[in-house]
Amino acid sequence: MNNRTVLVTGSNGLIGSEVVEYFDRQGWNVHGVDNNMRADFFGEKGDTRWNQRRLQSACPRFRHHELDIRDRAGVLSLMEQLQPDLIVHAAAQPSHDLAASRPFDDFDVNAVGTLNLLEAARRFAPETVFVHMSTNKVYGDGPNTIALAEQPTRWDYADPAYAGGIPETFSIDQCKHSLFGASKVAGDVLVQEYGRYFGMKTACLRGGCLTGPNHSGVELHGFLSYLIRCNIEEREYTIFGYKGKQVRDNIHAYDVARCIELFYERPQIGAVFNLGGGRGNSISILEAFDGVAQLTGKPMRSRYVDTPRIGDHICYISDLSHLKAALPGWDITRTLDDIFEEIVAGWGRRAKSL
Repeated sequence: MNNRTVLVTGSNGLIGSEVVEYFDRQGWNVHGVDNNMRADFFGEKGDTRWNQRRLQSACPRFRHHELDIRDRAGVLSLMEQLQPDLIVHAAAQPSHDLAASRPFDDFDVNAVGTLNLLEAARRFAPETVFVHMSTNKVYGDGPNTIALAEQPTRWDYADPAYAGGIPETFSIDQCKHSLFGASKVAGDVLVQEYGRYFGMKTACLRGGCLTGPNHSGVELHGFLSYLIRCNIEEREYTIFGYKGKQVRDNIHAYDVARCIELFYERPQIGAVFNLGGGRGNSISILEAFDGVAQLTGKPMRSRYVDTPRIGDHICYISDLSHLKAALPGWDITRTLDDIFEEIVAGWGRRAKSL
């Protein structure tokens, strides 16, 4: 019998819920921490209680804990009680724009909340494997300094050095991050430091565009999910700058969960991995418009604003070579076509349940 325990923060969210399901199927004892802060950040459309109810119904080994990761005493108490074998830290304030209007909340969740979890783990579960969902936004707008070539529907790297994407060695310094990017840098470096300074088994997964059917996508966060939702509901999508040719590499939450399992089996100290869809799963906004319209038969309604979002990447594709070398057997299993079909179906199911 499997008596291993995983603690998942942000368990109502896209990655958290996928990890809950994945490890529940593997027979782990799964504990989730979430207080539906996404509804506070993004309003009713960001509410994730529907996902919590789904997990509680579908996952027999899952237990929900109503806890805010900013609650230091609560985090310490739960960690002492559980002493998990694996911690997957997926809770976050995820929006550039919201961070600017609520900087204390942003930093307290992304940086201080991460510190609370790390220190609790060091005290009560020092042998645990700690996986932190970081972000490619730790590189700030540095990737925008790479020479680009404009193509009919997208921007792409003109510099052959980046043909395979952005590596983990890309600098995070001397660039604009947004306050969200800065708070995520703080959490990222803390996770590395608890590994290197205290010898803990930690990993930062610097995610590209994380997606899947269980995403409560909103305008301020959740690119593909929100775009597809706008199409299905025949609402207008706003393009912010770069002619709509800005590129993201999309990775399904299932492939993230597989990566986490493989890191648990081959842990390292202070590891850093870029984790996205790679070139094969890269797509621009204009290309995504075409992709969803072909599936739903509905034309995409949009408007264009010439001013880009602060810190937004013009073209971001993850170089996955380091990750694949460190975790043999891991690769992308869900294509862009798979992702589009699942998200369209997911929004359809939710619409019927309302």
